[in-house]
Amino acid sequence: METISESSGNVFADLGFSPEESALLAMRADLMARLRETIVERGWTQTEAASQLGIGQSRVSDLVRGKWEKFSLDMLVTLATRAGHKVALAVA
Repeated sequence: METISESSGNVFADLGFSPEESALLAMRADLMARLRETIVERGWTQTEAASQLGIGQSRVSDLVRGKWEKFSLDMLVTLATRAGHKVALAVA
């Protein structure tokens, strides 16, 4: 019988990452998800997204495919800002 544990609200913390690393990973994952949603909602092709975000098409492909290890938090904040999002940090 499997034991089911309630989530802490951060999957990375639940997987055993340190509090610092799990916070950074969660922020990166959230920004990537929002950027992917923006690309879909606006109906951008990868070429159009690359032009709008000021990056190469191969980087858009990495973003869409969820290759989070290829993006720093700084870069994701930059891309989100270029996409017209207001990025803010909420400390709880």
